[in-house]
Amino acid sequence: MITILIIVALVVIFLMYGVSIYNRLVKLRTMVQEAWSSIDVMLKKRHDLIPNLVETVKGYATHERETFESVTRARTAAMNANTIQEKEAAEKNLNQAMMNLNAVAEQYPDLKANTNFLQLLGELSALEGDIEKSRRYYNGTVRENNILVDTFPSNIIANMYKFTKSAFFELDNIAERAVPNVKF
Repeated sequence: MITILIIVALVVIFLMYGVSIYNRLVKLRTMVQEAWSSIDVMLKKRHDLIPNLVETVKGYATHERETFESVTRARTAAMNANTIQEKEAAEKNLNQAMMNLNAVAEQYPDLKANTNFLQLLGELSALEGDIEKSRRYYNGTVRENNILVDTFPSNIIANMYKFTKSAFFELDNIAERAVPNVKF
């Protein structure tokens, strides 16, 4: 009788531990999705701000058509990217296009003194900081999720219920990891 009680107690403990791991996996998957959603929202805000910045610069630098088209193409590609890898590549191209736009703006002292332009730059700079914070949060939740999916014994539960590792949101070049310099 005592042996049966011990076995039943061990089975109950094992089941409770399995449920606990399952619930933790669900929680982390949800946190990863929420973190990615936050990045996505901020990238959209950034993408919405860029046309205003381009239009402001256009008013001063009408002969820089290629630069404006490059920013527009990069923004469109970034907005249409779906996967994390596509977003990484598109954001890399957009950052480069924005650096070119900043270089154009450097050539126009009147533009650098324009209140609207300075306000847009301030908003862009704040968004870049928020995006960086969101990337860190996202990558932290991905790390926690991936550790739980990979480690024993939680990997058994993860495999049973088809929990998978998530992709980190990283940039290839270390220099690109910094917030783009937008000072004028």
